[in-house]
Parts: sequence; structure tokens; C-alpha cells
Amino acid sequence: MKKRLLYIILLVLIIAVEVVIALTQHNNWIRDYLGDVIVVWAVYCLVQSVLGGKNNHYAVHLGVMGFAFVVEFLQYIHIVDLIGLGHIQFFRTLIGTSFAVEDLWSYAIGTVIGCVGTFIYKKVNNIRQNRNISP
Repeated sequence: MKKRLLYIILLVLIIAVEVVIALTQHNNWIRDYLGDVIVVWAVYCLVQSVLGGKNNHYAVHLGVMGFAFVVEFLQYIHIVDLIGLGHIQFFRTLIGTSFAVEDLWSYAIGTVIGCVGTFIYKKVNNIRQNRNISP
């Protein structure tokens, strides 16, 4: 339960950052690229909060990146219009309407940063646990 709460808190904070970016940044690299880097972290936290954080963190990171890639390719085929939701702004914003290779790179960079963060966290946590065990 403790891990699940941590991921929920992180999710809320990341969503708040994404909202600030969406409301204040227009047509610049922060919105175009950094927002896509951060969004994979939000989805990762959402998945971990549902799963309880008791799984292979690297697999979850890669799964989230795969999901982001699928959504991006669905934008390429204009899925919103194909399923008849193109006239609803909410779905156009949620799913997206334009494919960009740069977005795939942003998702990949966000995933690499997430994996590096997981690696560092695990190393630091192992060092802490070893210090508590030593006499």
C-alpha cells in the first residue's frame, strides 16, 4: 500500500507539471519534447499504482514505451477520425491527431531516464539495506 501511494502522489505531481506545461508553453521545445518525455513517467506511475509497484520495473518502463509508440502510430492512421470521435475535442486531445518521429524519440528518452532512475534507486536502496545489516 505504501508503494502504491507513492506512485499515486508522483502521478498527481507529474500531471500537475504536464498541465502547467500545456497551459503556459506554446510552440516551443518544452511543450513539444519535454512534455512527451514526462508523459511516459506519468503512465509508468499510473501502471505502478494499479499494479502496486511489485513487478519488474524495467519491463513496466518498456511496456509503457511500447504503449506510447502504439498510440503514436495510431495517430499516424488518424484513429480518432476512423473511430468516429474526431469531432470531439477531448478525444482529439487525449489520443492526439498528428504523428511525429520526434515524439517517438521523446518517449524513448523518457524511458531511458526512467530506467536510469530505477537503476540508481535500486543501487542506493541496496547500499542502505547493506548498511543496516552490517554490525
